[in-house]
Amino acid sequence: MESAERFARLTALLAEWQGVWRPLPFRHRCLPWEARFPGLASRLRGLDETTLTRLQDAPFEDSPLAAWLPVDELATLVDLPELGVGHAEPPAAWGEHIGGRKWRQIVAFARRMPVCADQPVVEWCAGKGHLARTLSRLHDCDVTALERQVSLCEAGRNLAERQGAAVTLARQDVMDSDASRLLGTDTQVAALHACGDLHVRLIELIAERGGSLTLAPCCYHRTAAERYRPLSRYARRLTTERGLALERDDLTLAVQETVTAPRGDRRRRARANAWRLGFDALQRDVRGSDAYLPVPSLAHGRMPATFVGFCRWAAEQKGLVLPARIDGARFEREGQRRLNEVERFELVRHLFRRPLEVWLALDRRMRLEEAGFAVELGTFCARDLTPRNLLLRAKP
Repeated sequence: MESAERFARLTALLAEWQGVWRPLPFRHRCLPWEARFPGLASRLRGLDETTLTRLQDAPFEDSPLAAWLPVDELATLVDLPELGVGHAEPPAAWGEHIGGRKWRQIVAFARRMPVCADQPVVEWCAGKGHLARTLSRLHDCDVTALERQVSLCEAGRNLAERQGAAVTLARQDVMDSDASRLLGTDTQVAALHACGDLHVRLIELIAERGGSLTLAPCCYHRTAAERYRPLSRYARRLTTERGLALERDDLTLAVQETVTAPRGDRRRRARANAWRLGFDALQRDVRGSDAYLPVPSLAHGRMPATFVGFCRWAAEQKGLVLPARIDGARFEREGQRRLNEVERFELVRHLFRRPLEVWLALDRRMRLEEAGFAVELGTFCARDLTPRNLLLRAKP
């Protein structure tokens, strides 16, 4: 399927079903779309734990929601090819000082990046330059790694020296106007999981100045703009025609899928979410207002020991006075009941999570195509290594 056709269908479906995928279940005791689709709501509430877990992991496979939602078409539209491997796998020893999962992502990315050793290679938003060192050693070439934080540059220089990698760590805020001086028509740029505005900035500079690009985008919601402005002319026209206007908060859906955490972390996260929903029920009761009240996030190590303790902390953050005595057991049970319901209703949003991510990646592809580049879009690794496994390869 051509990118323009795929993008057009995704735009149409995201626009048509936005009343279903945009509302956040944890904010609503009754979702706005339930009156329109009572059968869907009933089916979700009746899902057993086994089915819930299966659909959380594979939302398109044998989905009982297909009776109401365009499951099969969405699955087809997000089915992208795995991009071919062009290089041998680096030795495992090169992954020293890099976490195992991160190293495997770097290997998968580096093997799919076309590099001409006699042309400049730049890593964008390099951190400690792990990818830069891998590319330098794999292709026996010099690499300039751009990183804003001084401490990361210093750590990267030490690692490059110890490993004998021809890598220059350059302190550079890529959002500054002078970042463009490092790019040119023969520059080869690599960016592995550059976030939001950082990778959009790179795309615009490449479109203006030329060069080639291998990019795995990430964190589309990390942007200064409150409303998403499509990068390509085609996307701007279609979103206007279809009435699809995405807010920054909508973009978080595209990156909500994560690799399964350890069982202990999952239990702690579930308890924290249940407590938040329990407090939500309590605050609605105390305020006499059936409206969600956002509460700041709290690191696991700082969580109060009891549910009532959490409620009093949350109330203090919002300037809310709670009664001296709280029926903690009642509201804690309500929080657990709501969590069970929210997890099931989130399955609707899960169906549109990957479609939104692919839609955003296609917009980036078409921006480069409109600038005259030949662009490939596919995956560079399995989703169980990282759900952010989309890769753009562009050349003049």
